[in-house]
Amino acid sequence: MKTKRGATEQKDHTPGGRAAFTQDPHAVREPKENNLEMAIGHEVRAFRKKLGITVTDLAAATGISLGMLSKIENGNISPSLTTLQSLSRALGMPLTAFFRRYEEPRNAVFVKAGQGIELERRGTRAGHQYNLLGHIDNNTSGVIVEPYLITLTADSDVFPTFQHEGMEFLYMLEGEVVYRHGDQRFPMQPGDSLFFDADAPHGPEVLVKLPARYLSIISYPQVGKNG
Repeated sequence: MKTKRGATEQKDHTPGGRAAFTQDPHAVREPKENNLEMAIGHEVRAFRKKLGITVTDLAAATGISLGMLSKIENGNISPSLTTLQSLSRALGMPLTAFFRRYEEPRNAVFVKAGQGIELERRGTRAGHQYNLLGHIDNNTSGVIVEPYLITLTADSDVFPTFQHEGMEFLYMLEGEVVYRHGDQRFPMQPGDSLFFDADAPHGPEVLVKLPARYLSIISYPQVGKNG
C-alpha cells in the first residue's frame, strides 16, 4: 500500500486474515529537549566525547574560545550559524544533527463534556446538530482531523448524499439509523462503526430510532503538506 508521500506501508498478515501493522505505538522515543540551546549543547558535548577529544582540542580545531564552547555545551548561549558550521566540520557531523534532540511544541485540545463548539458545516442539513470536539491546524502530520458529535432528532432531515474529500469514521453512540455509503446501506446501532472514503455519497438515509448520536471523525490532507 502506498502512502501519500510515496512510502510503502508495511503490514504483516497473521493467521486468520488479521493485518498486523509494523508501527509500534508503545515504542519509547529518545527524550527530547524543549529548549533549542540545550538541545544543541547536548549534541555538541555528545559528539565531542564520542570522538574522545577535550574542549581544549575542540577550541583549537574551531578557533572558538574555551569560554564560548563551555556556554554552548551548557545551553547558555545560542550559537550563530557560522559557529555551528565550524563545529560541524570539526566534529564531522551534519549541521542538522545539532537540532535532532529539539522537541517543538505540540498542541492538544481538551473539551469537557457538553462544551463542544456547536456549528454549521457547509452542506449541513436541517436538524443535524454538529458539535466540533477539537481542531488543530498547522500540525506536523500533514493531515487535518475534525472530530464531531452529531445529534439527529425528529426534526432532522434524512440526507444520504453528503460528499467531500478525505476519509470519515463513524461510531454510533445512541439510537439507530440506516447509513448509506455509495450503493451500500448499513444499519447502525450503538457500538457499531463505519470507516469509509468520504468522496462517495453518504449520510443517514433512514432514522430508525431517535434521538440518534454518533461520533464522526473526518480527516483530509492539510493544504500545502500533501506532496
